[in-house]
Amino acid sequence: MEIKIPLFLICLLFFSFDQEKPVDPIDRHSLVSRHNVIISEADTLAALSVGNGGFAFTPDITGLQTFPEYYQNGIPLGTQSEWGWHSFPNTGNYQIEDVAVDFETCNDHHFPVAVQRKEGRAKEATNWLRTNPHRLHLGLVGLVLLKSDGAEAGIEDITQFNQKLDMWSGKIVSNYEIEGVPVQVELYAHQEKDQISFRIQSDLIKQGKLKVKFRFPYGNDCHVCPGYDWDHPEKHKTEIVQQGKKRAWLKRTLDQSTYYVGASWSGDASFKEVEPHFFELTPSIKSGQIECSVLFSDNEKQEQQAGFESTRKNSEQGFEKFWETGGAIDFSACTDPRAKELERRVVLSQYLTKIQCAGSYPPQETGLTCNSWYGKFHLEMHWWHGVHFALWGRIGLLEKSMDWYKDVMQEARGTAQWQGFSGVRWQKMTSPEGKISPSSVGEFLAWQQPHPIYFAELFYRQKMDTETLERFKEVVFETADFMASFAQYDTTDGKYHLCQPLIPAQEIFHATETNDPPFELAYWHYGLTVAQKWRERLGFPPNQTWQNVIDNLAPLPQANNLYLPCANAFTAYTVDSLREDHPIVTGAYGMLPISPMIDTTVMGNTFEEIFNHWDWPSTWGWDYPMLAMTAARLGKPELAINALLLDVPKNTYLPNGHNYQDKRLRLYLPGNGGLLTAVSMMAVGWDHAPEKENPGFPDNGKWKIKWEGLKLMP
Repeated sequence: MEIKIPLFLICLLFFSFDQEKPVDPIDRHSLVSRHNVIISEADTLAALSVGNGGFAFTPDITGLQTFPEYYQNGIPLGTQSEWGWHSFPNTGNYQIEDVAVDFETCNDHHFPVAVQRKEGRAKEATNWLRTNPHRLHLGLVGLVLLKSDGAEAGIEDITQFNQKLDMWSGKIVSNYEIEGVPVQVELYAHQEKDQISFRIQSDLIKQGKLKVKFRFPYGNDCHVCPGYDWDHPEKHKTEIVQQGKKRAWLKRTLDQSTYYVGASWSGDASFKEVEPHFFELTPSIKSGQIECSVLFSDNEKQEQQAGFESTRKNSEQGFEKFWETGGAIDFSACTDPRAKELERRVVLSQYLTKIQCAGSYPPQETGLTCNSWYGKFHLEMHWWHGVHFALWGRIGLLEKSMDWYKDVMQEARGTAQWQGFSGVRWQKMTSPEGKISPSSVGEFLAWQQPHPIYFAELFYRQKMDTETLERFKEVVFETADFMASFAQYDTTDGKYHLCQPLIPAQEIFHATETNDPPFELAYWHYGLTVAQKWRERLGFPPNQTWQNVIDNLAPLPQANNLYLPCANAFTAYTVDSLREDHPIVTGAYGMLPISPMIDTTVMGNTFEEIFNHWDWPSTWGWDYPMLAMTAARLGKPELAINALLLDVPKNTYLPNGHNYQDKRLRLYLPGNGGLLTAVSMMAVGWDHAPEKENPGFPDNGKWKIKWEGLKLMP
């Protein structure tokens, strides 16, 4: 008897034998939870944070912000939101023109640059324009803990520390004792509101020895600091605008800045002003527990705070969704002794960048923990803050800050016109409004210019639709217009050059002596080429001006089979003072797609020279991931791992996951973002990477990593 098998069953059998056996999914809860942070001493560099990407709150060992002075020179106790900014009154009506200096470039082109001035009105204008606006510390929420003699406990009186960050739920639980009496504080940040919620359990409440305190500072224009000023209470105002049995609503006024703070609580409690800008919430002694929510808002509408249980559920659901979606990398099967530490850094970096760097603006380098460079953000760093979100399958977290570029295009267009260029010249050190800041270094940098094109291409690679092209075409095309007009044509060699005044990403070179830095040249070629592809995708003819620059861009300067940091820097690899700062020459191959401008032999020689002889104390946290990516593309995976885990001070990752730089800059989120970018790229690969598993990791049997949900790097 003839048996006929339906065609669909034949196909099913064929594909079931033809396909590889599915890999078991990563146990993401186990992966994340094995790196939960446990703190058992008052380590000022180990402070933990909760947050939602646009708001973050950093408590001390008590679970709230009780001892800010103790932590001031470590990881400060910050409360910051992306909307919280303050400016001192501009009594001198200072304008950017007050600090402008005229510089000459190629082809007799002159243009003004806003630099730091040191004389008269120009000096005053420099100081005001650099420091305003500055990010604002929104206020401290701490505890008043009383001892049996009625004196307030100091940090030395707290014993039996045990504090845990549960990253899967975004929770910090703090347990300790005051004179043998246990205290537990459970803390969450709401994922849609700029709000914290906490529950305190202790017999100290029944004894009348525990209160919640609220302190509100004035703005501070310090360069790197927590961002608060307690010395000028007369310059700002904090007033109770509404109060009930279980709720209080405060209005904060600092010059032209206004924001609001709402506190709500469970059970009986009294809320009162102790002194200007200092309030206390005293729980009833009837219960040994109090739950409290504190909302920070720039909207005078008295928004209802979410209660503790609602916030707990919101945080648990938000973080579970974060960890369950996007990418994951599991190093547990690796036998290289460095793998465990690398996995710890990767997991903690995901948590930190999620709560600190996923807002509607590019983040500052210290995120929402404390102020650096007056709290302003720096667009050249946006690459390191944001690219990893796309590679880890969480491109929506980059997308939120990408829209900011469209919002500030008018400012960027004005800068380009002021200097006699086309298109938009993107800011360097800036704030939500997109104003430029005077600087003798920053205003000469140019490597942030192609970033929006790179980001836009990441969006297109994942969506491949006309909607994406239409959405970002203005940003892409006007960025390319500036880049093409910035490159200057030299009739003597028929090439377009990137001319002085210019400072490369390796910032040690003088603006008036620098031409044709190689990373910037390669990035210019990439950016203009991608912009031209966008025209093609949209059915537009090529832009001939752009194409002329692409076809005739100056070659990367080199000597002795090494790429130079810039043209004429012939002593770069023989003089120690020139082996400092970012080794960005390698970025032309590590950060960017493989380019026809790059000779891989010369780049390999350059990488070896830098890796063997560079001054590591002068480097920064993202330099090591950049070197790792370069080594991976060069087919040197062992060196990629060595670079990524280089044992140097600025590649230190603290117990809380922060990338420590030095005593001044104790956390540095571009390092965390760079680490995530490099590890993803080394695992999944890049365009034209070797067709093998984990192409950037050594194939020596010791790096048996498992990954899922990652995206190919350009």
